[in-house]
Amino acid sequence: MKFDDLESKMRLYETSYDRSILPEMQIIARIDGRGFTKLTKEKHPFEAPFDDRFKTYMIETVKHLMSCGFKIKYGYTQSDEISLLFDIHETAFSRKPRKLISILAGEASAKFSTQLGAVAAFDCRLSELPNVPLVIDYFRWRNEDAHRNALSAHCYWMLRKQNISEREATRQLQGMSTADKNELLFQHGINFNRLPLWQKRGIGIYWQEVIKEGFNPKLNKSTSALRKEWVVNEELPMKNKYEGFLLTLIDSDELKNKS
Repeated sequence: MKFDDLESKMRLYETSYDRSILPEMQIIARIDGRGFTKLTKEKHPFEAPFDDRFKTYMIETVKHLMSCGFKIKYGYTQSDEISLLFDIHETAFSRKPRKLISILAGEASAKFSTQLGAVAAFDCRLSELPNVPLVIDYFRWRNEDAHRNALSAHCYWMLRKQNISEREATRQLQGMSTADKNELLFQHGINFNRLPLWQKRGIGIYWQEVIKEGFNPKLNKSTSALRKEWVVNEELPMKNKYEGFLLTLIDSDELKNKS
């Protein structure tokens, strides 16, 4: 069989499930660490429940994903997960899910591993959302999930640091209300409301346009230019205020889809 015929034959199997995400659909990628509990608590111990070095690794991984060839409007990270909102006009790789998923998982794994100095892996999934309100709901969901997880994590590790076993710490927290968890921490000298906001709400990363002043020696005069720079927001708002914040990151042409 000639090579061209063989290639055509086999390509059918490779691309049989290929499809493209429809135009005007909002795309959000969620990238999660694979086996990170064992990786970060046993193989490469980080401070529990939150670690500044780990936070830095995640921020730099988000920045890398937002700079590796895709148009990303907003990046968000909490714990070992990352969420990325694509520009609605992004057409890279014909919007094929298999390409977006594989590239983002691979890039995240490579960047984090390089920082850690050991192998770390991420998986990826996509949400295809038909309108802006669902985009807002998605990020509010992850924002509020961060708050719930932070409260539980602080309670769990407070107990573990008192030499309480994993099983017993889990048993004590099972079925405990939010108010009870706050009280448990308070009884041990931890005011949850005063903990760093990034631990409870996650971190937002996005581009911001700024005017940079300079000097042109040839013309012997001051100049200015519009440049983009990173914003790493570790004090995200919650609930309705977070919704308003997110809407400021979405272009006016996308707001037409809200209705």
